[in-house]
Amino acid sequence: MKDLFNYEGKRVLIVGCATGMGASTVKIIQSLGGEVHGVDYREPDFPLASFAQCDLRDPSDISTMLDGLSGSYDSVLYCAGLPTGRPPLDIMKVNLAAVRLVVDGVISKVPRGGAISIISSTGGMNFLAHMGEIMGLLATEGFDGIVQWSEENPELVADGYVFSKEAVIVYTMQRAITAAAQGVRVNCISPGPTDTPMMADFEASASREVLMSFTGPMARYATADEMGWPLAFLSSDAASYITGLNLIIDGGFLAGMMTGAIDPAALMAAAAPAEPVNA
Repeated sequence: MKDLFNYEGKRVLIVGCATGMGASTVKIIQSLGGEVHGVDYREPDFPLASFAQCDLRDPSDISTMLDGLSGSYDSVLYCAGLPTGRPPLDIMKVNLAAVRLVVDGVISKVPRGGAISIISSTGGMNFLAHMGEIMGLLATEGFDGIVQWSEENPELVADGYVFSKEAVIVYTMQRAITAAAQGVRVNCISPGPTDTPMMADFEASASREVLMSFTGPMARYATADEMGWPLAFLSSDAASYITGLNLIIDGGFLAGMMTGAIDPAALMAAAAPAEPVNA
């Protein structure tokens, strides 16, 4: 039987390749025989078939990067992102506006049978509560449309991270429908707390104790490789009938909530900042 989880002869583009889950995915796909081309703000410290530097907050920089791409890509993975604690508008740019601009810019380079995979987050799992607003956001045009909408709706955008990840999940579902006519699959993963360089930013906003409470029954952070392997699978021929999927990789946390083993209200209360005490 043919090994479909194999990248021999495949050209792959990974945006956000230098560190964290993106770097792990690069190395995994290379180990499976793939030729990986990378894009990032900083140059990685490992070899790639090619590398392009790009500031994903800048649509003109993204357009220049896209214009410099040559050939076709059997898989495109968007692994870039900004964590909580950064300026909300920058987070919306990198985590959503750039996603749409990159996907729209590369999809013509993905042949039938190819795939696009995006990293979201379990932080975006409450997207149904904001479905109407997200659909309005995604009805805007281009990079600047998302930026303008975000500027006009600061109460919804809030810190930028959670809302951007909610919107990415919905965008993935939408784009999977339109991309099907081109024979291209579009999926995303929603990682739970994962031990990457970004974790320091998350722990600065919420304590390690709070974050650990969201790791589920496995009671540990995931590793970057534990996200890289599912990404490599979704982007391979082995997942040829999977599209529009938001793959939750959370160590069983959602299973605990759905079965009552985990009390989300208690967790949210524990995560909330303490009320100030008047002297």
